[in-house]
Amino acid sequence: MTAQLLMNANLVLPEGVEQGVDLLIEEDRIQAFNPEAAGSAQRIDLSGQWLMPGMIDLHCDALEKEIEPRPGVHFPLEFACAQADRRNASAGITTVYHALSFANQELGVRNNTFAAEIVRAVNAWQQHALIDNRVHARYEVTDETGPEALSPLLAEGQLQLLSFMDHSPGQGQFRDVEAYRRYLSGTYKMDQQALDQLLEQKMAAADGALQRMQQLAAQARNAGIALASHDDDSAEKVAALRELGAAISEFPVNLETAQAARAAGLATLFGAPNILRGRSQSGNMKALDAIAAGVADCLCGDYSPAALLPAVMLLPQISDLSLAQAVALVTRNPAQAVGLNDRGEIALGKRADLIAVSRVGQLPQTTHVWSAGVLALSANFHQLARQGEEA
Repeated sequence: MTAQLLMNANLVLPEGVEQGVDLLIEEDRIQAFNPEAAGSAQRIDLSGQWLMPGMIDLHCDALEKEIEPRPGVHFPLEFACAQADRRNASAGITTVYHALSFANQELGVRNNTFAAEIVRAVNAWQQHALIDNRVHARYEVTDETGPEALSPLLAEGQLQLLSFMDHSPGQGQFRDVEAYRRYLSGTYKMDQQALDQLLEQKMAAADGALQRMQQLAAQARNAGIALASHDDDSAEKVAALRELGAAISEFPVNLETAQAARAAGLATLFGAPNILRGRSQSGNMKALDAIAAGVADCLCGDYSPAALLPAVMLLPQISDLSLAQAVALVTRNPAQAVGLNDRGEIALGKRADLIAVSRVGQLPQTTHVWSAGVLALSANFHQLARQGEEA
């Protein structure tokens, strides 16, 4: 691999932004800052663009929509994985955890058999991929058949993150039962009778959930796979999931629960779309309020990976966070949460997962994406090209 010298960059470091820096990449690692000599290294002039660590998205369920863009309409899995890979790269994400739901009572791609096929397709595509594609299995704990699908995948090393979610009505994300009915009806086009049956099944299956969670959590811990909780709504639920070994609390629904998660040593995660839209889709806690209260550790793409970068660049304007602190929400903090110690910040010896960012109009866009030192993607926006010609 040819060494690369990234010149004249505004480097986003953990402690702040350093302007006009040259960065040397050799093989897949960050080798030097402002080297006195770079030999035959390929030179890329970034002309004052921001150079940031590649973003790490711990929860992105957009792949499900790539596979099933409309109810019952499915694309081939390899095609969908390739499209998601490119979309994530163009968004500046260099490590993505595709969140795939195992919820057998629901429809479409969330059927356990189909979800397991998608898991294997993601891992098969990785040999061709632009970025690091990983699997985040979301287990719906009211699904009694989930462990028989997930346990083999854990044993085969097909999963890199496991979360427990409970969408039984009246708690968690859907404390408002009618809001849950509207969500299911809109998503799965179910009639009222089918909705009633599904909700009754979820309530009945909740009885054995803890035993199923304990079984899967023990297997995940033995395999060194990080665990997460989902839509925590009380300190008691946080404590229960912490007891199982969870390291991440995804989308705590209120401030008190987010505070409890932090106090218990869990990293908290909120959705970047929540930042851009200014509210939660379920009427729960605003991500910006969590940031203002100092209880937000990570942001994720959730259903829109493209939302990550604009949310990060917006935060210094609408919060007390510096750019470096905002960038940490999508780089260093998620890396630490799942034990990825080789990436997440621009530092000597770290993996060269990097993105160059410029404003195109008012919108931040990635112009270059490096994954493990390889220039995976570059974009020549007309506005930037014109600026270069004028210069």
